[in-house]
Amino acid sequence: MVPNEGLQYQGIVQLLLHFNWKWIGLIVIEYESGEHSLMTLESMLSQNQICLAFTERYPQNPRVYLGINDMINDILNYSPLFMGSTANAVVIDGDSVTIRTLAYIIWGRAVLYYLLDPWNKMKTSSGKVWITTAQIDFTFNTLQKGLNMQMFHGAISFVIHRKEVQDFQEFLRTLDPNMANGDGFISDFWEQAFNCLVSGTTDPTGSDDTCTGDEMLEDLTEPFFEMSMTGHSYSIYNAVYAVAHALHIIYSSRSIHRVMGDGDRGRPLKVEPWQLHSWLQRVSFNNSVGDEITLNEKRELAAGFDVTNLVTFQNDSYQRVTVGKLDPKAPPGNELIIDEKKIHWHRDLTQVPPISLCNDFCRPGYQKIKKENEQHFCCYDCIPCEEGKISNLNDMDACIKCAEDQYPNLDQNGCIAKGVSFLSYEDPLGITITLCALLFSFITSLVLGTFIKHKDTPIVKANNRSLSYTLLICLLLCFLCPLLFLGQPGKVTCLLRQVSFGITFSVALSCILAKTILVVLAFLVTKPGSRKSKWVGKRLAAIIVLSCSFIQTGISAVWLGFSPPFPEVDMRSFKEAIILECNEGSVLMFYCVLGLMGCLSAVSFTVAFLSRKLPDSFNEAKFIAFSMLVFCSVWVSFIPTYLSTKGKYMVAVEIFSILASSAGLLACIFFPKCYIILLKPEMNHKEYLIKGKKRRSYKST
Repeated sequence: MVPNEGLQYQGIVQLLLHFNWKWIGLIVIEYESGEHSLMTLESMLSQNQICLAFTERYPQNPRVYLGINDMINDILNYSPLFMGSTANAVVIDGDSVTIRTLAYIIWGRAVLYYLLDPWNKMKTSSGKVWITTAQIDFTFNTLQKGLNMQMFHGAISFVIHRKEVQDFQEFLRTLDPNMANGDGFISDFWEQAFNCLVSGTTDPTGSDDTCTGDEMLEDLTEPFFEMSMTGHSYSIYNAVYAVAHALHIIYSSRSIHRVMGDGDRGRPLKVEPWQLHSWLQRVSFNNSVGDEITLNEKRELAAGFDVTNLVTFQNDSYQRVTVGKLDPKAPPGNELIIDEKKIHWHRDLTQVPPISLCNDFCRPGYQKIKKENEQHFCCYDCIPCEEGKISNLNDMDACIKCAEDQYPNLDQNGCIAKGVSFLSYEDPLGITITLCALLFSFITSLVLGTFIKHKDTPIVKANNRSLSYTLLICLLLCFLCPLLFLGQPGKVTCLLRQVSFGITFSVALSCILAKTILVVLAFLVTKPGSRKSKWVGKRLAAIIVLSCSFIQTGISAVWLGFSPPFPEVDMRSFKEAIILECNEGSVLMFYCVLGLMGCLSAVSFTVAFLSRKLPDSFNEAKFIAFSMLVFCSVWVSFIPTYLSTKGKYMVAVEIFSILASSAGLLACIFFPKCYIILLKPEMNHKEYLIKGKKRRSYKST
């Protein structure tokens, strides 16, 4: 008529898991039942990652101390195990004798340490959470009145479910030893409880105190007697009614009467134990307080346990407060219900709810690692998570990686969604680039307009006017190319970026190369009878520009045809951002485009540098040489910088190189001419050109 014992152990495990108590002590009876409980609990605890800090076996029978030495020996042998352990939760699976023995040890330890060191009261602290099973009652006898009940304050107990039966307490109030009618139990209990003699008995000690019969059970404090019905009493109450219901069924059964015959109706029915047992297994009824008493398919009482909290008072009385229940009918894993707000914890505990761990748990951001030479798996060290990993729970065995579109926060205890990154028009860097591109484009347009307006002047005609126009238009397009690099990369913009940049720069460099060659040829054909005069003119310039541009266009066509650039999402280069960029497709073709530009600029620089001192008015060679020096310096530094950057900064490096090299060409080649056109117009005449030639001829002679 009591619930299954295994359900109680299951509830203990769920209670430990509820409070995350993974490092506990266990006290059992030194008997066969205690060993069985120990094996059962050890298996269940191990399966749920709970370790035993210590295991202590207490004798089933009360200890008989022959002297003070025996008691001190017990105190010194047993108390260090549970009082000195770091485990704050101790499970006690025994009986009332176990509690009494434990109380003696704790009380004796307190007295012993007080005598040794009256001022160091911390040594006597018993701040543990005692977890007891339903077999245990916190009931002492009169010989234990000196024990301090408050040592068990805050104990959590699994008790058999009970309800208060009507008139039970009133019945207890009417009891007196004279009603025993031969029941020696009541007389013995009365004498022990009230320390008196019931009439008709003798006391070996010679006590003259006689029980008056007016003693009241309710005057006894609860460590010695409980006025309320305990779980064990409730089980006995239900068992008596179960027998009564079984007998009633037997008496009223027609089948029994047929077996016994009509002649047996008037005689008392004799029921054998085996007959009663079979009917008890099928009994089901509602008792006087409305509880349904029935057995499950395993012929066990289909009931659960109550979870109570022991609250003690200064007079060493106590009260059981129901703080939860263990319901076998609940869904698996939710059988235990606990109301933490109702729990009164032990007064010596420094933290509530208390922590009962071998070591502090590993906080989020850390993971567990086994200690060397440590047998208990509950004892471990904590190490920070590796870079790129997180742990978002306490005591994680291993850190985990964030999703590909997330990254760990600074504490490595959570993942943050990555932001999308690309060089946009709204970005401060994008705004700066846009303004610079438009400003240089506007300046280039002004230069082109100035050259067109003064197209018939000698300085504009010098070194092929058409090449100057073409070069200025190419520079204008070069300044506008960076706008293709801004904004979210798309299929079209990725195709046009590098190709438009490569072709435009190649045409511009072809024009510069043509200008440089024309300067040299113009000097050579000035000698009488030179056969190179036929190469000086628009035909040679067109051939140079078209041939170089055709080569670059061919490279770009092959690039777009076989391995074109395409939009790509890069989630790995930056841990905090998803990079939207253009994949160049074929890196080889990209460097071929740059390589051709490098060859054109190198040839132009070489020719211009060698012809920089040729005697001629409006000689562009020295300006072209300096512009090519700037151009080459920018693009030589571009390659290592480009390769060492990622994301939008890689795009920004290329844009800077485009703007810087284009601005260098514009400034070095055309600004000196604009200076003469706008600020020194007297130098922009044929007469000045002739005088300049005479001065140079005089100097040469």
